[in-house]
Amino acid sequence: MILQYVPLVFMLKRTHRRISDKWKPSCTIFFPTAALKHDVALDSGATVLNHTMNLVHRMETLLALGNGSDVTLRMETINTDEVKVIQAHSLVLTLQSDVFEELLLSRNSSSVVLRETPDCAAVFEKFVRYLYCGDISLRLDQAISLHKLASKYHVWGLQQGLTQYMTQHLSSDSPTGHVVGWYSYALQIGDITLRDSCLQYLSWNLSSVLQSREWGSISEDLLLSLLQRSDLILQSELELYEALEGWINQNQPVRMTVESALRAVRYGMIPPQHLFRLQKHSPLMVKYYESIRDLLYLAFQFHSASPIQLAKYFDVNCSIFTPRNYLSSAWGSPWIINNPTRDDRSFSFQTQLGPSGHDSSKRVTWNALFSPRWLPLSARSTYTELGAMQPTRTEGGRPRIIVTPATSSPDFAGVSFQKTVIVTTKQQGKVVVKHVYNFHQSTEEAGDFLLDADLQRRASEYLIDSSLYLHIVIKPLYHTLLVARK
Repeated sequence: MILQYVPLVFMLKRTHRRISDKWKPSCTIFFPTAALKHDVALDSGATVLNHTMNLVHRMETLLALGNGSDVTLRMETINTDEVKVIQAHSLVLTLQSDVFEELLLSRNSSSVVLRETPDCAAVFEKFVRYLYCGDISLRLDQAISLHKLASKYHVWGLQQGLTQYMTQHLSSDSPTGHVVGWYSYALQIGDITLRDSCLQYLSWNLSSVLQSREWGSISEDLLLSLLQRSDLILQSELELYEALEGWINQNQPVRMTVESALRAVRYGMIPPQHLFRLQKHSPLMVKYYESIRDLLYLAFQFHSASPIQLAKYFDVNCSIFTPRNYLSSAWGSPWIINNPTRDDRSFSFQTQLGPSGHDSSKRVTWNALFSPRWLPLSARSTYTELGAMQPTRTEGGRPRIIVTPATSSPDFAGVSFQKTVIVTTKQQGKVVVKHVYNFHQSTEEAGDFLLDADLQRRASEYLIDSSLYLHIVIKPLYHTLLVARK
């Protein structure tokens, strides 16, 4: 990967900056003989000749040969005897970094001693080259080290570029994974944008993370943070429990951490037959059974009674009864829409009424309708005499999706349905979640659905091989109806 910016050697006109009186530039920087583009407006008949790359090549050669150098950077690696010497030019360094400017103002000789950690020392020459040329090539495992250098020496353009690089390469393949490390680094330096991007990626692609080597490297704090979230996308709660058991066996955390993690599992979302099996055959559950006995008891009550009866006596708004985004067939269905800009599409699928044992055998049929050009709700007729949904199309509309139950039922009492539409795409050759849209029973459609997507382009970042890949998840949410009298 190459990050490229206009090299700041064009800032040589900035003569008002303080530069050490102890030196004067002894090198000649050759600008291209062709005219350079000025900031002033060009005449309508003017032509711009751009020889920027020639200038970049000359600056790179200047650094490599050290011609006209007036300062020596002596870079020492901490806790080793390794020393790198770079012949540099004060003018370039001070124009790029106010930290270098202060170092050069306070020096007593023609050399400046810098001390860096081994990881930063390994990429220091790349960093200096960026100061001269304005572009840099890097691998995933070099991003943090370069970001540290950019932050330390106040090279803000490079720092911002590296943050953007990391947020755009979360899905890239690496031998041991890199998102967890980037998250920890973002947390350490207080980079909220990078931190939230990493956390969202891990949450939305948790199934693939659980199967990777990176899962075992997740810190205790990150693990507990993920377990609290309802927006996790994975196959089932059972998959999460089994992955948690593997993480605990590998990392051997203290008892308090294990208990906190186990109490964050939503046992009500695990079918009773699997709970019985875990009670007998999961070494982790057997060992910590007393720590979660109350949660398991509540889960079995949830599976044995109707939601209405349970809601009279328990707070069913707590997390143990709140589903995450499960991809198994009981909770929803994938939907691949080929050539999505062509016309409207409809689709029907079934889900369980609810995750409790009382409701899991009852089925709800759902109708989904996608339109690439859609009028507002108030301007369309939704149903014909036959009951089929008929969209009103307009060239000025935008993509919309609606999801409604095919019928109503008394079994819906005390239950509302949150509908989640997951859009997947392909990044760096890997299928990942691009966006998640949530809407509730009171609204039949997601108002911001694909708001920024350009589905007309075959290379749209929302499409895979010209098709739109969706997965619809229906999440039943239970409500407390009555408070039992004492």
